[in-house]
Amino acid sequence: MPETPNAWTDERIDQMLGNLLRTGVVLASVIVVLGGVLFLMHDGTQRHDYSVFRGEPREYRQPTGIVADALKFDSRGIIMLGVLVLLATPFARVVFSLVTFAIQRDPIYCVVTAIVLVVLSYSLFYKG
Repeated sequence: MPETPNAWTDERIDQMLGNLLRTGVVLASVIVVLGGVLFLMHDGTQRHDYSVFRGEPREYRQPTGIVADALKFDSRGIIMLGVLVLLATPFARVVFSLVTFAIQRDPIYCVVTAIVLVVLSYSLFYKG
């Protein structure tokens, strides 16, 4: 029996996953380059003292602070947003995989992917 064009075949899922990963990496790269250009235009001539380590400002330690600064067109906030998008790309891939396995009614892969999602979420969001 021929498959319908909208069927969730392995080839179609692989193509969609590839597009998701490619889009995430390209989008993150564009955002980081935009932030880098803005940084060089505004702060490129500043002298920095690297003899003393200074961590990231508090607003860059939470996604909400990163997004808020990026919306204010702060160059460092835009660069950090690009890094955040890059980190979110594999997370989105796991979520997409879980959804496709659920649509295909594959319980073993759903459980394994859900475990991977829990471990990934824990590693990203646990602050202990």
